[in-house]
Amino acid sequence: MNSKELLLDEVEKVLKPLKKLDLGYLFYTLIVMFFVLMVLFPKIYITQQIYYKSREISKLKAEYDTLKEENKVIGASVEKIKYKNQVIDTIF
Repeated sequence: MNSKELLLDEVEKVLKPLKKLDLGYLFYTLIVMFFVLMVLFPKIYITQQIYYKSREISKLKAEYDTLKEENKVIGASVEKIKYKNQVIDTIF
C-alpha cells in the first residue's frame, strides 16, 4: 500500500491545478507597475516635448534662412534701383 499511496501522491502533485493568484500578488504587481510608470512617464514626456520643440525650431530655422535669402535678393534689387536713380538718371 505504501508504494501505491506514494505513487498516487506524486500523480496528484503533477495533475493538481496551479495555485490561483491571491490578492497579495495582485497588490504587489500593481505597486510594481505604479513605480515603473512613475519612473518612465517623466522620461517619455520629456523626450516627447524635446522632439516637438526641435521640430518647431527646425521649422523656424528654415523660415529664417529663407527670409535671410529673400533679404539679400531685395537688398540687391534696392541697390540696382539706387544706382539707376543716382547714376543713370543724372547722365540723361
